[in-house]
Amino acid sequence: MPARCPTEWLETAIDIVRQAGAIQMRALGSDLRIGKKGAIDLVTEVDVEVERMGRAIIAERFPDHRVLAEELDNAEIDLKSGYRWVFDPLDGTVNYAHGVPIFCSCLALELDGRPIVAAVFDPTRQELFTAERGLGAWLNGERLQTSKNAYTVIDALLVTGFPYDVHTHADEAVAVFGRFLARAQAIRRLGSAALDLCYVAAGRFDGFWEWRLNPWDLSAGSLIVEQAGGRLSRYDGSPFETHGGEVVASNGLIHDDMLEIIQGAQNRTI
Repeated sequence: MPARCPTEWLETAIDIVRQAGAIQMRALGSDLRIGKKGAIDLVTEVDVEVERMGRAIIAERFPDHRVLAEELDNAEIDLKSGYRWVFDPLDGTVNYAHGVPIFCSCLALELDGRPIVAAVFDPTRQELFTAERGLGAWLNGERLQTSKNAYTVIDALLVTGFPYDVHTHADEAVAVFGRFLARAQAIRRLGSAALDLCYVAAGRFDGFWEWRLNPWDLSAGSLIVEQAGGRLSRYDGSPFETHGGEVVASNGLIHDDMLEIIQGAQNRTI
């Protein structure tokens, strides 16, 4: 990877997520066609329209790059080889379908399985989160930094989410949530993993955990957290990977405590 990524990579990511936001806002509150991919996993016509737009721009500008995205068919992709754009056209679809204004579009370019540029756009608040590996993370051009005032979980405002198949994993999810509830200052659930990660990067939340996630949920936001000075891992403390399916993200100060809480809950449910 070059010392600095070509400017057109981040420019493309920003262009796509901003266009996504315009499409999302234009259709918000309208009579949407809503389908189901699972019992509680929704897809709207907006998800598909945005993904087609993003794929078309990438294909035109970078025909040798591959795309991994949520809604349309993905070609066979080597997770750890070459350039791939990882795209969630509408993160927070359930919120969006119900008119709850907490959703975004998120896009990262990965090289050999590691995100190197990222953009996440929340159109309801006009907040653009961006990052470049080795150079930092920003919110609307202002440098981001994770929180420095929460040294223990009791001082921390945390955020989490539940997987779409939570009905078949409720005991495990509730066990972990319950242990955090007994230890943390407070816990929130927004319904958008990408925004959860961005809010950790911005210092609004001190920590985030979630499992059974996909690369498009994690890639962009994880780079933004990392470049804002945060810490990422899997539940067992091993190195985070965008295709690993789970994440613990924090300001770094409370990370070990978060891991201890998660692992303690998992041990009790085995």
